[in-house]
Amino acid sequence: MTLVGRRIDDQNKTITVHCLLSSCEVPSISGASMPFLDCSCLSGTEVESVDAGSQVDDIDRLHLNDEVSVHSKSPLRDANMMYATSASHYELLSELGKSFCNLTTMNLAKHVPSGKMVVVKRTNMDTCTEENLASLQNELLVWQFLRHPNILPHRAAFAQGSELWVIIGFTAYGSASSLLKLYFTRGMSESLIAHIFYGVLKALDYIHRMGCIHRCVRPRHILISGEGHIYLTGLHGLCNMVTDGQRLKLVYDFPEYSASVLPWLSPEVLQQDLHGYDAKSDIYSLGITACELAKGQVPFQDMRPTQMLLQKLKGSLCLDDLSFPPKELVMKNSRSGVDSGIGESVDPCTMIRTNTKEQPQSSMTETFSSAFHSFVELCLQREPRNRPSASMLLAHPFFKRVKKQPRKTLINLLQPAVPLSGSQAKAGTSQTPRDGPKGSLHELDGDWEF
Repeated sequence: MTLVGRRIDDQNKTITVHCLLSSCEVPSISGASMPFLDCSCLSGTEVESVDAGSQVDDIDRLHLNDEVSVHSKSPLRDANMMYATSASHYELLSELGKSFCNLTTMNLAKHVPSGKMVVVKRTNMDTCTEENLASLQNELLVWQFLRHPNILPHRAAFAQGSELWVIIGFTAYGSASSLLKLYFTRGMSESLIAHIFYGVLKALDYIHRMGCIHRCVRPRHILISGEGHIYLTGLHGLCNMVTDGQRLKLVYDFPEYSASVLPWLSPEVLQQDLHGYDAKSDIYSLGITACELAKGQVPFQDMRPTQMLLQKLKGSLCLDDLSFPPKELVMKNSRSGVDSGIGESVDPCTMIRTNTKEQPQSSMTETFSSAFHSFVELCLQREPRNRPSASMLLAHPFFKRVKKQPRKTLINLLQPAVPLSGSQAKAGTSQTPRDGPKGSLHELDGDWEF
């Protein structure tokens, strides 16, 4: 259930790919040859430059056709020409990590003509299987098919020797996962989580309305730009629910997940039975992600897969029901010292949250607002039909104040985190406050996923 169909010729070791976005037949893929970059869906489809600041915030008034037409008003032809398909235009700097089963190396790089920072994803085609090649094509098609301000676009894709180079915009604050590791080890404030999730949900709502399932919502797939814009990535596992013009109610495609991904998967995906799953599985993953951002730990991380499945099958979970790795319970402190606007306030002297009735919080179960508890509980409903859609969640009281606050509020909430600059990139170190946590880009291997 991907965006491409393929026919494998075992004798000649080639793949004939049929793009499901159109009726075109993509040229064969063989070894390091990459003629699939010439697919009419890639070369003929305009890639647009999206001004994230001009996005309409009231998602309830947006219709799918209107949303696409808004972005198509500013095509990226000039941007595509600027980001040339030549390796000589890019100076590779620090390595951010590996992805795609360690077949892809992600490098921070400088675009020499403009001086801008970008990310270069380099995949050695000689080490790829036929299935790997088809998956790469699928990812490129997805980037052209899904165009939204909260989905990270790619700037260029070209062959460099035996490698496929994909150029992507750089997000200076990195991923939500890397922020947890370096700055928010005890978890993020509710207000910061609300701002992050508002952008993620808008991307998920768009993906679902386009008839797709993300299937891998997790902190490492949530990126934050230096301007405070939220992007959802990790589209390589996207599942298309539209077949022959008809939208399926359920899908039964269960890809091979690595053990590291299991904590975020919904019970219906983990079961892999005849009941199948739908887009509501992404909502469950969002709930697990919310718990991780709130407490700074991955739920179910130390459990065996069978034990994890049984725990998730017991019934609907809430924030305080989840199993976390053993850790000393501490009172969660605010990272901002300002009113979160979501049913709680912060005493600037003690930095301890109190609810709107000015009653001090006395336990871990009381450090989160009722709005956040409600949001998480809805996402983690055992039965998929009881979970709200992404569109419905955007109207949840948890996001009441987010819609009215400027984006600079998110930048303030990210403190003490600071965006990575070009000088730190060359040295391979992350910029940190004088007394803050110290880290290196190399320590974050695996925390970035573009």
